[in-house]
Amino acid sequence: MSIKPTLQPEIRERFWRARRVAVLTGSGVSAESGVPTFRGEDGLWRNFRAEELATPHAFQTDPCLVWEWYNWRRELIAPLKPNPAHQMIARFEEHFPQFTLITQNIDGLHQRAGSRNVIELHGNIWRVRCTREGTIAENREVPLSEIPPKCSCGALLRPDVVWFGESLPEGALQRAIEAASQCQIMLVVGTSAVVQPAASLPVIAREHGAAIIEVNLEPTPITRLADQSLLGPAGEILPRFK
Repeated sequence: MSIKPTLQPEIRERFWRARRVAVLTGSGVSAESGVPTFRGEDGLWRNFRAEELATPHAFQTDPCLVWEWYNWRRELIAPLKPNPAHQMIARFEEHFPQFTLITQNIDGLHQRAGSRNVIELHGNIWRVRCTREGTIAENREVPLSEIPPKCSCGALLRPDVVWFGESLPEGALQRAIEAASQCQIMLVVGTSAVVQPAASLPVIAREHGAAIIEVNLEPTPITRLADQSLLGPAGEILPRFK
């Protein structure tokens, strides 16, 4: 019988006694709900790779094509539901006095699970941004009735997400760095820990004295920093933190 990954007793005690906790999540959490990771063969859409479509240049060149891709992604995500990892992270927020969830995911599943204090480093696929005024609005229309969609001012709307080659929203990144530097525990879940600057957040937390707990399907660059690394699906491992 295989041994199920679970927290070491001393790590478990330190986790539940903490007052300031930060959680960093990546695509592995969403993948357990069925959200494509857009890596390898999963990354192809009409023979385009995500790296070819999620760029300012692609949008300037062919906004219709880019929006057709995002419309397809929105249709994929719309019926999906939060999984036990999302739900457990939302429960953590109810327990800890100071809790910050930092996510690289753009699907909004954390909020649907009940998470409230969420920093979205890469934006949200359910928001749009005016290319002229910069105003941001929620848009949950599936499928989109107009491709590409336009703002009431007549300008094109773009997804309110961070594309390759763009900087992260300054406010979101600053809040994430503050949370990392102030937390007593950082839980790193479902991220390959190679995309910067998100990958530096556990390092910052460690430098400020936090314990690092990693949950992922396979080892990452964070594994050597972690006080404990648990390998397996987050939806199975996180509920065992109780």
